[in-house]
Amino acid sequence: MERIKINLPEQFHFTTEIRIRITDVNYGGHVGNDSFLALVHEARQQFLLHYGYSELQFEGVGLIMADAAIEFKAELNYGDTVAISVAAAGFDKLGFDLYYKLEKITSDARILAGRAKTGMMCYNYTLQKKTSTPEAAIQKLQAS
Repeated sequence: MERIKINLPEQFHFTTEIRIRITDVNYGGHVGNDSFLALVHEARQQFLLHYGYSELQFEGVGLIMADAAIEFKAELNYGDTVAISVAAAGFDKLGFDLYYKLEKITSDARILAGRAKTGMMCYNYTLQKKTSTPEAAIQKLQAS
């Protein structure tokens, strides 16, 4: 079976820490794939807010997630704190990719828990159609 392989950028200029809640844990006793993606969504929101954006206010356009990929590396459990680093790359006419590195923080080190990528498409919600990536957003996110 072929596996997803996400190649992360070398540098991340934004990191947030999130504590795993009991509602993030599935019947297997660890963070399930749905909650893992929810952690990525939260990190994306915090990343955008850090740059003065939101998914509906992105230099005059909106953002819509076109695709998502997750590569699991280690379990996350209730009470763990995860550092999620986010970087933007791969800008093109209609969007860009966001990359996420999730690391469990322990007293000794950070353990890679997973990698993720979301393809973000610029979208005009009023006209309900794809739109061009704003140059000002590209410059702002690449300058970091």
